[in-house]
Amino acid sequence: MIHHGGRVEVICGSMFSGKTEELIRRLRRARIARQKVQVFKPEIDTRHIGQKVVSHAGQDLDAMPVASAADILASVDGDTTVVGIDEAQFFDPALVAVVDELADRGLRVILAGLDLDFRGEPFGIMPALMARAEDVLKLHAICAVCGEEACRTQRLVNGSPAHYHDPIIMVGAEEVYEARCRQHHAVPRD
Repeated sequence: MIHHGGRVEVICGSMFSGKTEELIRRLRRARIARQKVQVFKPEIDTRHIGQKVVSHAGQDLDAMPVASAADILASVDGDTTVVGIDEAQFFDPALVAVVDELADRGLRVILAGLDLDFRGEPFGIMPALMARAEDVLKLHAICAVCGEEACRTQRLVNGSPAHYHDPIIMVGAEEVYEARCRQHHAVPRD
């Protein structure tokens, strides 16, 4: 099945909000519609062994780990109609141009990534991707402190909030991060 118009879809939110699960759902539906799907993830995401994107709920889909955005462009087959990209926030700024080029070619590009870093600030290239997308879905998790809707990712170091000046990128899951609401998200600056 051929798409007649390219588009960009961004799925964003905090950790544990279901971003990868939604990405997998959309990509599986595209395959049911007999569309050729290719999935990519950054090599830096080493949480799961092998060539898969894996949701926190345990759903998975085959994916190609790549070192850069240019590797995605070089790896897309001529008959591919849908490209999925997980953990988009970890890619280099060239991903914005790559995504635009793929969409201009008529491909549907679906990306999932954190919109905010652990400090509560826009994460890398995500704002640029969201601004260019035809569709943006922001998902929410549940605050680990109060049970309300969570929109932030809290990084913990030995059980305490990470400091503002800690490195932005630190790959991890439940052992390092919690979903938090605005009220319970804390990032000490000292």
